[in-house]
Amino acid sequence: MAEAHAAVAFSFAITHEGFDINYDHEVLNLVWNSGVRSWKKRLGRARNGVRNGVYPAHIQSLWLISAIALGLHFAGYQAPFNLTNKILVHLPSNTINWQVTACFLAALVVWLSICFTMRYTLKLLLMYKGWMYESRAPGSRVSLPTMLWVAVVRVLSSWNKPGLYSFQGSLPRLPLPSVKDTMTRYLRSVRPLLDDENYTRMERLAKEFEQTIGKKLQWYLILKSWWSTNYVSDWWEEYVYLRGRSPLCVNSNFYGTDAIFMNLTDKQAARAANVISLLLNFRRLIEHQELQPIMVQGMIPLCSWQYERTFNTARVPGLETDRIIHYRDSNHIVVLHKGCYYKMLIYHKGRILRPCELQVQIEEILKGKASPVEGEEHLAALTAWNRSKWAEARNTFFSWGVNQTSLRTIESAAFVLSLDDEPFEFDLARPELLDNFGKKLLHGNGYNRWFDKCFTVCVGTNGRVGFNAEHTWADAPVLGHLWEYIFGDDIYGYDETGNTKGIPEFQPPTPTRLTWDLKPCLPQIEEATIDVTKLINEVNLRILVHQDYGKGFMKKCRISPDAYIQMALQLAYYRDAGRFSLTYEASMTRLFREGRTETVRPCTIESSAWVKAMQNPNTTNDERVKMLQAACDRHQLGYQDAMCGRGIDRHLFCLYVVSKYLEVDSPFLNEVLSEPWRLSTSQTPHGQTPKMDLKKHPNCISAGGGFGPVADDGYGVSYIIAGENLIFFHISAKTTCQQTDVHRFAQNISQALTDIRSMFEQHMKDHPKPAKSLTNGKST
Repeated sequence: MAEAHAAVAFSFAITHEGFDINYDHEVLNLVWNSGVRSWKKRLGRARNGVRNGVYPAHIQSLWLISAIALGLHFAGYQAPFNLTNKILVHLPSNTINWQVTACFLAALVVWLSICFTMRYTLKLLLMYKGWMYESRAPGSRVSLPTMLWVAVVRVLSSWNKPGLYSFQGSLPRLPLPSVKDTMTRYLRSVRPLLDDENYTRMERLAKEFEQTIGKKLQWYLILKSWWSTNYVSDWWEEYVYLRGRSPLCVNSNFYGTDAIFMNLTDKQAARAANVISLLLNFRRLIEHQELQPIMVQGMIPLCSWQYERTFNTARVPGLETDRIIHYRDSNHIVVLHKGCYYKMLIYHKGRILRPCELQVQIEEILKGKASPVEGEEHLAALTAWNRSKWAEARNTFFSWGVNQTSLRTIESAAFVLSLDDEPFEFDLARPELLDNFGKKLLHGNGYNRWFDKCFTVCVGTNGRVGFNAEHTWADAPVLGHLWEYIFGDDIYGYDETGNTKGIPEFQPPTPTRLTWDLKPCLPQIEEATIDVTKLINEVNLRILVHQDYGKGFMKKCRISPDAYIQMALQLAYYRDAGRFSLTYEASMTRLFREGRTETVRPCTIESSAWVKAMQNPNTTNDERVKMLQAACDRHQLGYQDAMCGRGIDRHLFCLYVVSKYLEVDSPFLNEVLSEPWRLSTSQTPHGQTPKMDLKKHPNCISAGGGFGPVADDGYGVSYIIAGENLIFFHISAKTTCQQTDVHRFAQNISQALTDIRSMFEQHMKDHPKPAKSLTNGKST
């Protein structure tokens, strides 16, 4: 009916009496408002483009410099370099008007010179990474160069309030390491994993690569690093994500959970409406570039490039490679409920709908008695299918007619909302409830998540929420920032009855069903459903809530919390598997333009020595503490190197891509790139937005999120340090592997954390800090 209504919005016919024109005022008004909104966004983007181009200078400073130029000229003084008179010579005459024009042009030249001087000064300053390696231990002094650098950067970065993309032009390019340095770091990283014979063989392969083909491949990478903004990111997106043929479900997409210690409302429609409203507010901040860029230590900007595709984005399957499609604007979302798809407008009468109005729309869907047409309930299983098979089905059955229209409606939506027909439960006394919560978000039943969409918001019948996100367009910290923003305001969005605040000003547009003709592709939908059901049945998930202690105790030990946890994971894995394994930890390279991630390798010579010492009863407690501190220092150095563009794996990956383009075979690269990551880890950051006041609302923090295992015989571990005494671990593994067990590994993690705490407590007892004298303040 909606399509028919739109089709007759405007029509005309020629009769014997003349022209007969029919039009629908409401629909034409909708078209008019859409055009006005589009032009406003274009003008806003143009304005922001100018502002970002001259940042950190103020646009308003142009008028000040123009006034100075006019004053100097008409007072008889010369402008710098006599610019006004030099410009005036080339103008038609010497009248007052042309003199004013010359003054303005001279001011423009001076202003642009100042702007670009400030901009490139900031860019040169941001290339300095010495601050990253400064000691943060209590009592340590910061070096003089870093102190001077901090002072200048702080002035330039706070000179003008930045927009979301203001620093993009000032961020440096990702540096390209030398082949020699990468080979040195790589060999050191694999030493604890190889016996002497295999290590000698790998040394030979690395040396041969460095002295022969490596030089040629490096020259091509040097050229790419000069020509492109980032020598890694475009290849990483294409070859790691878009060319992957495995299903997105479990293998690529990740999830995020609710703030499980809070229960804001038990009304599904109210929670969904408020979350939608907050998401649309966040989208508006991105579109207007009003979202503040994340600043490390309040002054060092991170790249904001990934935010551009947060909304209105979909991954489209291809026979050989997928595509990411981003729409400039979208005035609707798509709602999935009990196998039925609805288009829900989010704009009406020239503005975004308020939460109370959105709740009315959602309640209409929940109260409806609609039933899915044949094949519609399992339709989303196609997005969880093998990418080539899904592409073939899409090209065959979704390239015309109502299927094409409905599919485009989903892909062009701001995001997808899934109103589940079961609760998302949590109870500390029943840990299996939280495990099931995570499974519902990671994969659902295989066909109640649209895995191709930028993200799907999932809402349980009890009002709890979560999301499932596609990984190509951005990394987890971007979604983490979005999720923190929501929680920061979500706590204020409900009245005493659990409904959204406010009263609707009008009856919002009724959500409309998407129409499908799925009979020709029922065999494909059925096959996809069978495959995804098998896939999700092969994955197990355990969410460990560790409440014994958190980062408070770790900092008391003067150890980085991340390094502390990574060492605990190394000890837990060694006890679980009886060996060391290649370990992946994701770090970010967003200190550089268009930076994404780099790999930190936590399994080091120092960490393996400490793990063995923990298993050796003859090792003293002091020796264990000293070895752990050395292992954590080494891990911290590896993390700093990765963030500063001195990592191992992205460089090797790009060298491998070049070798494939040149059709040159490298035994060294083939072996390195085929090594399995049996322990894949990632820390979910929090505290990215000041909106979340944990002192005022200590329970207002997400339990983090997780992902599927990277290797069939390995573990996927995501963790979030949620407070001074709380850590969440999301542990995944394949049930088809007899060597892995998520429950056993969770117990090993808990035991490792307990053993490390006991070790440090004993050390503190054996070596108490000297007390301060009450009389003279000296140690007694």
